[in-house]
Amino acid sequence: MHELIQLSLIPEQAEKPELLTKQVADKLEVSPARITRIRTTKKSIDARSFQPKVNLTVEVYWDEEAPAHEKPVFAYQSVDNKKPVLIIGAGPAGLFAALKLIENGIKPIILERGRNTHARKEDIAQLNRNNGINIDSNYCFGEGGAGTFSDGKLYTRSKKKGNTERIFEIFHYHGAAEEILYEAHPHIGSDKLPIVIENISKTITSCGGEIHFEQKLTEILIENNQVVGCKTADGNTYNAKALILATGHSAHDIYEMLHNQGILLEPKGFAMGVRVEHPQSLIDSIQYHCKERGSYLPAASYNLVDQVNDRGVYSFCMCPGGHIVPAASNQNEIVVNGMSASQRNSPYANSGIVVEIRPEDIPEDFKEYGVLAGLKFQQYVENLAYKNNGGLKQAAPAQRLGDFVKGKLSADLPACSYLPGLISSPLHFWLPDIISSRLREGFKKFDRKMRGYLTNDAVVVGVETRSSAAVRIPRDPETGQHTVIKGLFPAGEGSGYSGGITSSAIDGENAAIFVANYLK
Repeated sequence: MHELIQLSLIPEQAEKPELLTKQVADKLEVSPARITRIRTTKKSIDARSFQPKVNLTVEVYWDEEAPAHEKPVFAYQSVDNKKPVLIIGAGPAGLFAALKLIENGIKPIILERGRNTHARKEDIAQLNRNNGINIDSNYCFGEGGAGTFSDGKLYTRSKKKGNTERIFEIFHYHGAAEEILYEAHPHIGSDKLPIVIENISKTITSCGGEIHFEQKLTEILIENNQVVGCKTADGNTYNAKALILATGHSAHDIYEMLHNQGILLEPKGFAMGVRVEHPQSLIDSIQYHCKERGSYLPAASYNLVDQVNDRGVYSFCMCPGGHIVPAASNQNEIVVNGMSASQRNSPYANSGIVVEIRPEDIPEDFKEYGVLAGLKFQQYVENLAYKNNGGLKQAAPAQRLGDFVKGKLSADLPACSYLPGLISSPLHFWLPDIISSRLREGFKKFDRKMRGYLTNDAVVVGVETRSSAAVRIPRDPETGQHTVIKGLFPAGEGSGYSGGITSSAIDGENAAIFVANYLK
């Protein structure tokens, strides 16, 4: 027999197979020996009460041999000598666009400014040792994009048209753990994602697609408002009738290039703020209502949002059991982000805490830049953080959280996961007031939701500025093309229409479908 059942269990019952089998058998009123398979299809944690519960949906077979679980089949085919399409950027949007093109019998040619994952690891190691930054190979640029070495969180609230389950299945097909198929907040982990990305790249090239690293886009070739190809920094020219632009929101030079070429852009809202790190044990005690979470609960996370002076203040990219990493993509700037390994076993919990910024909020000094005003303001804040780091390369300015709210310079700083190091700095003073004033009030409100959150045991690290793009590349919703330039298909976070790995992957797939229809 076969049935889907729902269970609400204490963590130990959910994690130990023999205890789970007993709970399932009790629910079905059968002997545990009669059960032939239990497969989890959904899993979430409910920590609202003083005894956290694990909610499971499981597929159970008993009194019969369980059939082999049917895995999805992807129609990856040879595309040698097929029509070429250029894809700029090997992040999730670019890679998933390439896979979808292959399924449609079209040859993807990916041009990536950064290096492959193996070479990229060397550049990131130097960055973490505070030995300088390779501006084309870092946490933002390179094979797999910004997500490869900064977490691999797949959870999304996006309502973007697309199949998130399909995206998870593709990641699983290429080596991600099965848990991503059923967990409420799926997460691959920065230690596992590079291997998954390499496997995706192998699928693309084994089918006849091409991936060219260290090929930085410098010009889109256009004739009569129609894409005909592109040029890269080393002088190479690539010809194609369609180009998927998936360069990510940190490729500021691409927005400059598009603007200089007279390609229509639009300003959009974005967010900036700081990254806050607490001891993970403190977050566990607040969220799980206990001194220690024990062996069977994962590192606790949080999701906070409120309004301060008509603007949202919210947590972003929360990393339980994680690390803060240097995410700058240029010289003379400090940008931080967060990541977690698959086990989430660091003693720290960090999250971006950012303030909503609308185009009308941009200071007058930046209005002369027109559509790029938000981008220039973003760069200004990143440069400001660099000026306040004591000239110590990628060391980051920081302040104890309680001191930040009180407007007081921290005499010392707590231990922190940020490897290049911290320097005490009055972030409350030099951050633009539209950010710092709202952050201070936001932290007070957050403490009322999570008692103990506002503490001097936590540290504020500056700055978190890359939550989303400050510019949108407008596109026709019916064709996926730029509203003026035919054959130009903006996709992913850099287009201004998605955010995060999953929604960017969906956006890349959708762009590939639009391209396939365009080339018919």
